Amino acid sequence: MARIGAVAALLTSVAVSPAGAAGEWQRVGENAQGGVSGIAYEGPAEDGAGVRVLVVHDNKRSGRLRLSRVTHGEGSVSVTPLAWDGPEPGDLEAIDPIPGVPGEYLALTGRGIVFRLKVGASTAQVVDYTPLPSIGEGDDFEGFALVAREGRLAALWADRGDGPGRPATLYAASVTFAAWGQPLFGAVSQQTYRASYPADDGTRHVSDLAVTDSGRLLVSSAADAGDDGPFDSAVSDAGRVTLSSAGRVRIALATSPTVLGTYPGYKVEAVECLPDSADALLGTDDENAGGSVRAAPFC
Repeated sequence: MARIGAVAALLTSVAVSPAGAAGEWQRVGENAQGGVSGIAYEGPAEDGAGVRVLVVHDNKRSGRLRLSRVTHGEGSVSVTPLAWDGPEPGDLEAIDPIPGVPGEYLALTGRGIVFRLKVGASTAQVVDYTPLPSIGEGDDFEGFALVAREGRLAALWADRGDGPGRPATLYAASVTFAAWGQPLFGAVSQQTYRASYPADDGTRHVSDLAVTDSGRLLVSSAADAGDDGPFDSAVSDAGRVTLSSAGRVRIALATSPTVLGTYPGYKVEAVECLPDSADALLGTDDENAGGSVRAAPFC
């Protein structure tokens, strides 16, 4: 597997300006290559006062940064680029930790390729990759989440949709793993989802997904008018997710999703509930303006 030398050269941890107190946006990327398109919880910060998360970047060109480690605390944030070891994805849009398998993650590209990763101190190694089992015509994926209940595992993923004429399509299936690491998906169910906010032309009804410990489904939605904006986005309580002891996953979408927070001027593309906390960590991909993160009490 080829290692990307251009990224490896950047592996010194870089402190990004401490952009304010908890609940405010903190910058983690300065340009279009540093946007946050997905977040996965990794563990507590070394000082115990914050968290470490992995963030994916939707860079498409060979040799560009795909994955970074962000340490987020109250009033401060630092970013460490990680080397990518293995076949390069086209555009990573989401990532989630594999429950019960420390240091391993599933990451999803916009075209529906799932990468299983093993992440160490400085490198993300590709264990295997496979296409999603159900890809509709024109699907452009941005949301992905894993749910574990009673020893069973399920995946949720979503085509983002496009404005009033194309709602998002939300998919769900059980997940197991082959002996060599490949994700194996069960029968797929699907349903459509429309965001309550924003509602402009070009709205991405789903830009990410997260499921709380109690089974609430959180959905971020975003409006993108181009690489320089303006942007708008929101996080909503969209319904509930249940996973039976037999591995059957069911999504009950709310008739009218409850908007939990709106973020004019930002394009939220990542939502991750933090363990043992009511907080979610949100991430933005603001194109030429870079990327930012902040905590919000949504979980």
